[in-house]
Amino acid sequence: MLKDKVCIVTGAASGIGLAVSEVFAQDGAKVVMADVNEAKLKEEAERIGAVYFTGDLSKQEACKGLVDFAAEQYSKVDVLVNVAGIQTVSPIDEFPEDKWNFMIDLMLTAPFLLTKYCWPYMKEQGWGRIINLGSIHGLIASEYKVAYIAAKHGLGGLTRTAAVEGGQYGITCNMICPSYVRTPLVDKQIADQAKNHGIPEEQVISDIMLTKAFVKKLLEPKDVAETAKFLCSDTGDYITGSMFTIDCGWTAS
Repeated sequence: MLKDKVCIVTGAASGIGLAVSEVFAQDGAKVVMADVNEAKLKEEAERIGAVYFTGDLSKQEACKGLVDFAAEQYSKVDVLVNVAGIQTVSPIDEFPEDKWNFMIDLMLTAPFLLTKYCWPYMKEQGWGRIINLGSIHGLIASEYKVAYIAAKHGLGGLTRTAAVEGGQYGITCNMICPSYVRTPLVDKQIADQAKNHGIPEEQVISDIMLTKAFVKKLLEPKDVAETAKFLCSDTGDYITGSMFTIDCGWTAS
């Protein structure tokens, strides 16, 4: 399915980005892993047989550098998976302005820039897959996550626009919208969620993260990675512009 496809994956040193890199590499892809955590990135890339690029993707020059690096390595880009992101949990009136700017740059502007820079390669070859890692919070809102939710809603608009423009060139673009996934990003939220909601940390998963889901479980990173792989398959040729939910029923009601 992905044999010899050149696939850029951001946020690839851990969590969902790492799971996508592993699943794609196992399927024969030439994976280009990107992250800011150089030591962990190098270790994981060497383990799965990928190449890696270290850079802060909140900066335009790093986004351009990543795509140029992939093209220099393999002369093309087939798949872009935008995963890189962070989370800050804070009420609007206490939310740091610098954190807002960084999160929008990393989770909305970077996917746009990477899409823009990959586009000519995909357009020329008449085939491309762009997968944006969204969230159910790209479809609905919850309290204390203003920058994250704003970025993910914006990412949905980018996804749909790229789908509309890319169809004639064989480029599809979709956004995967999972509920809470068992990742370091989620683990790091627990203390802040407990503080903001006034509950013990041990109650955060059951009372906050799973309370609106009908299947009471955290997703695993590989669940999301396998969905990304499906969207790159021949079956995915006709799926574009979708907000592809894996949310344990959260948005069903």
